[in-house]
Amino acid sequence: MTPQERAEKSAKAMWASDSASQGMGMQIVEIAPGRAVLTMRVRPEHLNGHGICHGGFIFTLADSAFAFACNSYNQVTVAQENQITFLSPGRADEVLTATAIEQDKQGRSGVYDVTVTGEDGRKVALMRGLSRSIKGQHFQEEPQA
Repeated sequence: MTPQERAEKSAKAMWASDSASQGMGMQIVEIAPGRAVLTMRVRPEHLNGHGICHGGFIFTLADSAFAFACNSYNQVTVAQENQITFLSPGRADEVLTATAIEQDKQGRSGVYDVTVTGEDGRKVALMRGLSRSIKGQHFQEEPQA
């Protein structure tokens, strides 16, 4: 199995039970080893009292992209720490895009940067996620010799 096939199969297995990401209307646009791109249209229920996308929904989009990127090796991996900086508002009915890119992976720990952009290309938020692999796989895979 190639690394790309492993990443795609891991994403498919995770997506099947990811009610949160699906319920918020997210879509996986791209998956590769250590990389994921997800999108989400800002719906009326995502808006806060200022009429802009609630930061919690932006964070969730970034966190989901981070999750798919760090789980792309068929090793169950969870968030250890995340930090987000909001730069500009998400607007009603626009599609936000979260791009997660692995910066480093050593043993069970990884560092990922996520950029959330608006439809016009502006940066909406930047997130850094630290991951930790735990026991388990997303699908049964024999160890390579």
